[in-house]
Amino acid sequence: MALRHNNHHSTTSKKPHKHTKTQLLFISLLILTALFLTFSLYKPSHPQNPTQIASQPCDLTDGRWVFDQTAHNSPRYDHTCKEIYKGWNCMLNNKSNAFDVVNWKWVPKSCNLLQFDPLDFLQRFRDTSIGFIGDSLNRNMFVSLFCTLRRVSSDVKKWRPAEADRAFTFLQYNLTIAYHRTNLLARYGRWSPNANGGLLESLGYKDGYRVDVDVPDSKWAEAPSFHDVVILNTGHWWWAPKKFDPVKSPMLFYKDGMPINPPTTPDVGLDLVLEHMISFVDRKMRPGGIKIFRTQSPRHFEGGDWDQGGSCPRIKPLLPEEVEQLFSVENNRTNVETRLINHHLEKALKGSSFHIMNITHMSEFRADAHPAKAGGKKHDDCMHWCLPGITDTWNDLFITYLYNVKGYH
Repeated sequence: MALRHNNHHSTTSKKPHKHTKTQLLFISLLILTALFLTFSLYKPSHPQNPTQIASQPCDLTDGRWVFDQTAHNSPRYDHTCKEIYKGWNCMLNNKSNAFDVVNWKWVPKSCNLLQFDPLDFLQRFRDTSIGFIGDSLNRNMFVSLFCTLRRVSSDVKKWRPAEADRAFTFLQYNLTIAYHRTNLLARYGRWSPNANGGLLESLGYKDGYRVDVDVPDSKWAEAPSFHDVVILNTGHWWWAPKKFDPVKSPMLFYKDGMPINPPTTPDVGLDLVLEHMISFVDRKMRPGGIKIFRTQSPRHFEGGDWDQGGSCPRIKPLLPEEVEQLFSVENNRTNVETRLINHHLEKALKGSSFHIMNITHMSEFRADAHPAKAGGKKHDDCMHWCLPGITDTWNDLFITYLYNVKGYH
């Protein structure tokens, strides 16, 4: 009876079971359709950052210059900034393309290099001291940063901390930027023979410049322990035959107070100086300090060097193939030292705690951005840069580096 009862129950419930199965299939189809529509129409609420989806971190130094006709409508600063060295003030000196110089914008291949906000920078780096250490090209960059910040904060104190050539503190934020002038990073000075003789005298040297590879120039020796951020450069003076003539007034390298024997060449001397100066900064830098080394700024002399009638008449950036013609190490042209010096820098900085700021590649294109004849010299200035100009973009890169190191977004 029980079995029959179960069979009877099964027989009488067949119709409702079929109905339920149909309903379940219909509901399942509805759910699948809804899921398909949901995922096909879904878009992230926040756009993806190109630097996040790239397999490698974005290289801000790999890109091209794009002309932006409107860029000069909202300048960071203009020719009235009094800190601009007269020879670099291309607008004031009526260089033909002075206003176009600032209309070119650097655009990296896979991400954006934003123009830094000076007010945001002052606020984020309150109570900070930044030291630019190097030759006049670092001053070029220092002046660009000062003029940009001065536009939004006028309460400024000028002074000379830690033997700086010049420095400014933006009092409302207690942010200091300083420039320490040094041509070789190492201490150097004129050498003349000793009447009592010596090693160099015995080798026939009658004049030259003594370069102490292990002693920093006094103009910046105190800078690492004073500043929170330092940015160094060197290079332009190492192959300057007008000053360091290899025959009449060669570089004579010393270490531990004694001449290096046998006397060595400037390229080896540069390696020794970089080794010792990097070590010096590592030892003396205040705890938590940020250390940056800037790569070589390119010159754009064509038709000869500065003292051989060379000039830089271009009014637009170079094409990639023109860059290679002008800077290729294989071609060994007038401006070849740019990449040669970078080889020395890369070797010395490998494995160090310095951040390397590469401005070389982006700058090699900008043969149009030098003062040239408007520099007011007897020869074209194809080494320094017009202000406003390309060093404004260097500072965009510099500030981006600082923000990344600090973890700011």
